[in-house]
Amino acid sequence: MMRLASILYSLISTALAGTAVIAVLTAGLVSLKAILAAAVTGFIVAAPVSWILARRLYEEEA
Repeated sequence: MMRLASILYSLISTALAGTAVIAVLTAGLVSLKAILAAAVTGFIVAAPVSWILARRLYEEEA
């Protein structure tokens, strides 16, 4: 399951970080601090999301 979660993390983290950065830029916050905070937040939030998704995918197979 860790392998699947890692693969999912690589996809989910880039999507969430990119979405967060776009949201910050759309809100007019163009400072480096705001952009980096949004990107880091996206990467951090992606870890539990990918783990939960991997667990649900494994449960469906059983």
